[in-house]
Amino acid sequence: MKDRTRFGQYGGRYVPEILMPALEELEREYDSVKVDSIFQAELREYMRHYGGRPTPLYFARRLTERCGGARIYLKREDLCHGGAHKFNNVMGQALLCKRMGKERVIAETGAGQHGTATAMAAAVLGLKAEIYMGTEDIARQRMNVFRMKLMGAKVHPVDSGSCTLKDALNEAFRDWAATVESTYYLMGTAAGPHPYPAMVRDFQSVIGKEIRRQILSQEGRLPDLLVACVGGGSNAIGTFHPFLNDPGVGFLGAEAAGKGLDTGKHAASISGGKVGVLHGCKSYLLQDGNGMISQTHSVAAGLDYPGVGPEHSLLNDIHRAQYTGITDQQALLAFRTLSEVEGIIPALESSHAVAAGMERAAEMSKDQVIVITVSGRGDKDLETVIDLMGVDD
Repeated sequence: MKDRTRFGQYGGRYVPEILMPALEELEREYDSVKVDSIFQAELREYMRHYGGRPTPLYFARRLTERCGGARIYLKREDLCHGGAHKFNNVMGQALLCKRMGKERVIAETGAGQHGTATAMAAAVLGLKAEIYMGTEDIARQRMNVFRMKLMGAKVHPVDSGSCTLKDALNEAFRDWAATVESTYYLMGTAAGPHPYPAMVRDFQSVIGKEIRRQILSQEGRLPDLLVACVGGGSNAIGTFHPFLNDPGVGFLGAEAAGKGLDTGKHAASISGGKVGVLHGCKSYLLQDGNGMISQTHSVAAGLDYPGVGPEHSLLNDIHRAQYTGITDQQALLAFRTLSEVEGIIPALESSHAVAAGMERAAEMSKDQVIVITVSGRGDKDLETVIDLMGVDD
């Protein structure tokens, strides 16, 4: 009998006993709403009228000309309400929280987009939101911190460890364990203990489902390659999953290679990690020889995480998806290129996917089609980019 909590050997529930009843309750409630027409209709209404879905699939003519190969389309998740794909998962989970009768929501955030989306959904549904965020990420994402507070969320600075996403997750888990009866933990990525990886994937699969309809309408065929950035991997698994049974559609995940995979200063869990357990989930992790979690680095706060969702680990092992490391410098170049060539400023996370997609498109023929998921917009990263690149007078 198939273990529903796992993707091959990956996934599972590696959590303290106190959290098991909450996870089992969450699984039951989620199984229920998957087939509840009223819940699904309400979610569709919020997706359309509040979130702005469907997001466009845009043919990037000038970027295609620049690369000289495959026709490049951009899935514009940066145009979703809040500026990123995070809305898709958050709105679904926030409605589920409301259904379960819990009024307090906690979440972790790195780049601030998940925290922003959580604050947004909590405001519109009348929930109390508290967000855990590393102090390093708070310093480089001040605008998103202000947006969260403006919408009524409380932001808890986390100054332990590397002061980034991993440490925010640790604190959120501690909070949940202490307040499990009254609190809903709204996880932002397709990792963590079951049922979060599958649930987050399902909510994010709206991306891939829309791509299928849109590319068939615009090109009359499926794409040859889908590209998305991978930290924990929610936008990528949402892009890939609806095409799992289409062998002609390739998947390419762009991980954060930071200062280079050979430097140790990166956040590429599949390209540079090995199997272990973190935050309730077995997957590829960055760890030292003693199994201790390694410090990570990425110019993109949302990719600065030492693990990856378990389904990505399985897709890598069975060679259904490829994963490649993109350095900070490659991402910054892609950030500038897309801005200059198409007038679209991508998030630094998304810039990793743009870099990988541009590189691969140049190697493909002109009759082939590639879709790059632009997971978020770059407004939040302008201060970081100004500091790194400088600005011309």
